[in-house]
Amino acid sequence: MSPKQQRGEETADRLLDAALQVYAESGEQGVTVGALTKTSGVSLGSLYHHFGSVDGLMNALLLRWLGRLLAELSASVERSRTARTGIRSLVRAYLKFIQENPDAARLLHSSYADRLGMAQARQLRDAQEARLSPMTAWMQRHVDSGEVAPLPMPLIEGLVLGPVVATARRWLSGFDDVDLDQAARVLPERIWRSLVP
Repeated sequence: MSPKQQRGEETADRLLDAALQVYAESGEQGVTVGALTKTSGVSLGSLYHHFGSVDGLMNALLLRWLGRLLAELSASVERSRTARTGIRSLVRAYLKFIQENPDAARLLHSSYADRLGMAQARQLRDAQEARLSPMTAWMQRHVDSGEVAPLPMPLIEGLVLGPVVATARRWLSGFDDVDLDQAARVLPERIWRSLVP
């Protein structure tokens, strides 16, 4: 990588880090050009050069953190020999990610992310295909072996991730009635029961 490319990458990273910081401190409404340039120390021209707009920056930020989450989930199931242990690992990895990255997790579970997901579902899925494919292939192997009920993959995804996402959203919303450690112990077995043939 040339020094110019390295500087460009560092500038983009500073903007992405600043966007998460501003979002965490001020919410979606606080993510303005002024707040981003002030927090990052990067010029307005650089913001537009790298991301085209504030929305472009926020979309890139969402993709960055979604990619990190999916990479952790994929790694968690790939280390598992059985579907049951894979579900346990996936649930625990998801909830651990939430606890360790609450600001990014709030963004990933926000209404902003939901709106983007609804508007650009196919593009988002295509952009993350490399991370989604190993998890899908892993699950399909367990369906093919008869260990998991032969359901359409989107239904399996909903059965596995639905309860985890709902629990994460509740915890991220500040409800003090959710214990993520308890959820990590209880949810995997409950989810597993929904997948048994």
